Amino acid sequence: MGGVSVSIDIAGLPPERIVFSISPLAELGVALHALAEPGHHPGLHGWATATAAGLKQDLADRLHEAHFLWSTTFSDVFTPFAGVPGHDGSTGVTLAEELDLLERLSDERFVSAALELTCSTYDSGGPVDACRALELAAVRGPGPLEFTRRLLDDPAPVRAWLRRLFEDCDQAFFAETWQRVRIQLAADARHKTELLRRKGLAEALRAVSPALSLDESAGRIAVDKLVEGQTTAVDQQVGAGLTLVPSSFGWPHLMVLHAPGWRPVIHYPVGAPELPGPASVDVLKLRMEALAHPMRMRLCRNLARTSYSTGELADAHGITAPEVPRHLSVLKKAGLITTRRRGRYVLHQLNVPVVARLGSDFLETVLR
Repeated sequence: MGGVSVSIDIAGLPPERIVFSISPLAELGVALHALAEPGHHPGLHGWATATAAGLKQDLADRLHEAHFLWSTTFSDVFTPFAGVPGHDGSTGVTLAEELDLLERLSDERFVSAALELTCSTYDSGGPVDACRALELAAVRGPGPLEFTRRLLDDPAPVRAWLRRLFEDCDQAFFAETWQRVRIQLAADARHKTELLRRKGLAEALRAVSPALSLDESAGRIAVDKLVEGQTTAVDQQVGAGLTLVPSSFGWPHLMVLHAPGWRPVIHYPVGAPELPGPASVDVLKLRMEALAHPMRMRLCRNLARTSYSTGELADAHGITAPEVPRHLSVLKKAGLITTRRRGRYVLHQLNVPVVARLGSDFLETVLR
């Protein structure tokens, strides 16, 4: 299969095991991300501002201290229904039910999923490399490093701490938010289910996102993302199934759970906000030329989620250290990235509000 994508094997998957379902915990995850990184979500500035202003100081301080947990990535911690052995893969009706499922994840599985929050790594199915995890977390700063140490030393208190934080967010703002958005999400899930039943999987996937495609002869779904990965929806040890979860807060992110040993999940946005108009022709030309190189496109995907050092970018993309600054200088000249220093590291990050002005197609691609 050409291009860069995540592949989901569905050969032999019974149609009834493809399910559209809403998930309060998954929606809380993207809501927290929208609070931490409002620049990723141009249509949610009003909600984010009002919600942040309404928080009691204690919870506001705790969320500020923990912002690194959801500003970078969307962890499988928010979709535990897909990773509990013996569970049928169904989402919970309430947030409390899904937090109970989070409690049922094994320590090993919980640690692997939670490390996505601080190390920007995805579960390979093998044992956790503690030294490497601490090394990666150290680059992110003292908060991620301390969280990773606690997680590796004893995951039980971290799990309990996360649950308390999620419950406090629910009481403070999310319960009311969920009551409002779940009606739209449930309607979307029903519509997609009916589309799947009447017109088939290919048509249902097209309605979910143009980034999804079905190869019927190979029995495979391809998700067009700037990452590579593969998983199966027919792993008998896990239980056959594919869950598609609509999100009101998720745009422009299209996320795929494809960790080994988990049922695959596609978390897709419903609706998209209007974006500001483009910049001047000269500025637009400069920025489009900067993005014409495929490696710079890939770098942008990393830099859209959090800040990276040149060494991290070189390791992530398998290129030499001198190549990275050359690409970054082009992006910086075009005003597409920002740079700051943390200790001995120089960290670079995508200027998402500026990129948003290039149009939703590019923004959706790098943040998908």
